[in-house]
Amino acid sequence: MPEVPENHEKLKQIRKEKTRLNKLFAEVDEKKRKVVDGLVEECAFMRAELTELREFIIVNGVVDEMPQGNYSIIRESPYVRTYHTMIQRYTTAMKELLALLPKNAPAASMLDDGFDDFVDSRE
Repeated sequence: MPEVPENHEKLKQIRKEKTRLNKLFAEVDEKKRKVVDGLVEECAFMRAELTELREFIIVNGVVDEMPQGNYSIIRESPYVRTYHTMIQRYTTAMKELLALLPKNAPAASMLDDGFDDFVDSRE
C-alpha cells in the first residue's frame, strides 16, 4: 500500500476532526477510553470521506451514464451508494460515541458538524 504524505489534505481534515471530537469526549471514563479512541478515529475518517463524496455528488449529480457497447444506461452513481452507506455507519458510530459520554457531558448540540444545515439547504 502506498504511503500517504503527512501533508495530504485528507489527513489534515482527519486530524482536525479527531482533535474536535477528542475535546468533546475528553471527560469519558478511562475504562471506555479505548472504545472512544477507536470510534473517534473511524468517525474522523468517515467525516473526511463523506465531505469528499458530497462535493463530488454536488458537482457530478446523483446519476451517471454507463456505456454498454452500442448504448448506455443511466444509473445511480456509485458515489451516491457509497455516501449513503457511509453516512449510515457514521451516524451509528456517532450514536455509540454519544452513549459513552458521562451524564454531565456537554449537550449533543456541540457535536454539530453542519450536516443538518446542508440537508436543510437542499430542501
